[in-house]
Amino acid sequence: MRQTAGVSVATWTSFLSLAAWLWLAAARGQYWRTDVRLPAVREVRSPGPWPSVAVVVPARDEADVLPGTLPTLLAQRYPGRVEVLVVDDGSADGTGDVARALGRVAPGPHRLAVVTAGAPPRGWTGKLWALKRGIGEARAHGAPEYLLLTDADIAHRPDSLRNLVDAARTHGLDLLSQMARLRVTTGWERLLVPAFVYFFCQLYPFRSVNRPGARAAAAAGGCVLLSARAAERAGVPDRMRGAVIDDVALGRAVKGTGGKVWLGLADEVVSVRPYEGLAPLWAMVARSAYAQLRHSPLLLAVTVPGLLLVYLVPPAAALTGSAAGAAAWAVMTATYLPMVRHYRQPWWVALTLPVTAALYLAMTVDSAVRHHAGRGAAWKGRFYAGSESG
Repeated sequence: MRQTAGVSVATWTSFLSLAAWLWLAAARGQYWRTDVRLPAVREVRSPGPWPSVAVVVPARDEADVLPGTLPTLLAQRYPGRVEVLVVDDGSADGTGDVARALGRVAPGPHRLAVVTAGAPPRGWTGKLWALKRGIGEARAHGAPEYLLLTDADIAHRPDSLRNLVDAARTHGLDLLSQMARLRVTTGWERLLVPAFVYFFCQLYPFRSVNRPGARAAAAAGGCVLLSARAAERAGVPDRMRGAVIDDVALGRAVKGTGGKVWLGLADEVVSVRPYEGLAPLWAMVARSAYAQLRHSPLLLAVTVPGLLLVYLVPPAAALTGSAAGAAAWAVMTATYLPMVRHYRQPWWVALTLPVTAALYLAMTVDSAVRHHAGRGAAWKGRFYAGSESG
């Protein structure tokens, strides 16, 4: 009798997992598709000057990556006025000096300024305070029509800015954001990075984000083109000053005030930041995982068994001969395969998603433990124990 009951529970669990995957695949905004790319632009532009753009680069201890990224911004083939502002956010590695030196040895057609952010006031995260300082400096130099907010580790192809602005103007977008292609070289990067983007797409399906009437809203913080008017209307960045997940908070702020937003995968924007080993990847995820759950023990208590059901039950059930478990694992693998191909990885990497999900689950629990131990969200020597997710 006990054995029969045990088999019954396992069978029902497998069917629940399969049902969850069928729902995700069919009703979650086609999150698994990787063809959401920069919108098409006009073949013939209307006459008139190109809008001015201020490129704001918050940078904390980024001396190692700036030589591979800052010259790509200074060399943008953009016919309008561009000012590049690197905001040194309390760096201890000479980031500001490196930026100034690059401006001298690799000058481009655009003006470079290096701004010192200073210590963030109480209630502000460091990055958002740096953005505020950079945006304020840009406005003092001539009120740009667009802001390009881009991380220090992001390199841009020569026509990236031109294509972003053209797409924004063609489609009337207030916020246009691209998920940069992250580096995938080491074994840990191969295991964790494509899944990181896949999970982000699952939480914020691009097609839902891009639909004006949908509640979903987000952005990808590595590359955001934002109209200056939309920024003022949404109170950016002041209204989101304490957000740890600042890109999602930004998308919500702009869309919540009537702005038209677009989010997709990038072809011309890449991250050069290396993640050598598990530790830096773990830190990247644990920094904001619990904030994603609004620092709620209740949501964590629901999330843990939910992730176990969705990601770990299918392979465990399949290996015991469950047809439902095998079907659930097949659907899971099929939805992950497009992202694996996007990152030019071998197909069998898609089979490892349950292992990756187990690691992300452990990172989420660790994020919660850190928060309740008073260490909160940590990044480059800063702790945000009471920060909100936005």
